[in-house]
Amino acid sequence: MESLMKPVQPRAPFARPSIQRTPVPIQSWRALRPPRPIATQAAAGGGDLGGKDGGSSSSGGSGGGGSGGNGKGDDDNSSNNNPGGQPQKGGLFRGWEERVAYDPEFPIKVLMEQVIGVSACVIGDMSARPNWGLNELDFIFSTLVVGSIMNFSIMFLLAPTAGAAASAASAPLLVRLVGDYYLRAWGAPGGNCFEPGAFTVAQRLTNLVYKGTVFAVIGFFAGVAGTSLSNGLLALRKKMDPDFKLQNEPPNVVYNAFTWAVHMGVSSNLRYQILGGLDPVLVKVMPVTLFRIYQAIIRGSNNVVGGMSFATLARVLGAQKAAAA
Repeated sequence: MESLMKPVQPRAPFARPSIQRTPVPIQSWRALRPPRPIATQAAAGGGDLGGKDGGSSSSGGSGGGGSGGNGKGDDDNSSNNNPGGQPQKGGLFRGWEERVAYDPEFPIKVLMEQVIGVSACVIGDMSARPNWGLNELDFIFSTLVVGSIMNFSIMFLLAPTAGAAASAASAPLLVRLVGDYYLRAWGAPGGNCFEPGAFTVAQRLTNLVYKGTVFAVIGFFAGVAGTSLSNGLLALRKKMDPDFKLQNEPPNVVYNAFTWAVHMGVSSNLRYQILGGLDPVLVKVMPVTLFRIYQAIIRGSNNVVGGMSFATLARVLGAQKAAAA
């Protein structure tokens, strides 16, 4: 009992035990932060992998998309970054979101290219056929489908993304192949063969051949997908309506795709190179408004010429055999 009667010694007011704080390195602190949304990464930086001509741009290259880091370890920590168990988007949907995050006007550009560009291509295709293609509407439908797939594929593959790493070497292989990574590594122009710079004739020809090969490969696979789809839809129509008669024999998928590859690798590539070489020259001597008008007219005319050149090539190579009128 005596111990209970002893007066209690009062504590010092506001006394707190001292705590030894160990400074946390900046790298560790950043690693503990939750991942930022793509929109925030876009505002923070991100290199331009594709650019207008499919070449890389030096602007904004140091940002690297924020939490991109060294390009490894994201897959191992995917469970930590998704604590709610929500299904993560991948493939085409994830790529679309990354492109929209980098350029919010990307959907509008795709829509305009699909509506105006493909329509102009179809008009050119029809104008190069007898009777404006009224006896070859199935071939024109195939051109519409293939052109839509090809235009979207080219715009999608060449468009920069918000999650682009600071170094192009860490980009996916497909992006490096379609873009200018290997052209720059070889010392060749990245955009077009007429790009200003101290390039040799061999280096400029390297660009011409490389771009033509890329365009041809895209044209072939788009031709396979588009021709298969159009042939399948026409066959389905005939199955549902026995009275429906095809105007012409459906084109062979592989040979028609080969024709698209030749068209893209030669005609489209040459027109791309010429227009790409003229733009930086004309923009310096033309007023802004006049240059924009020129861009609208020349791009539309380019698509019309493209449709005409494909229809002519398909007839010469025999890829689309029209029935007798």
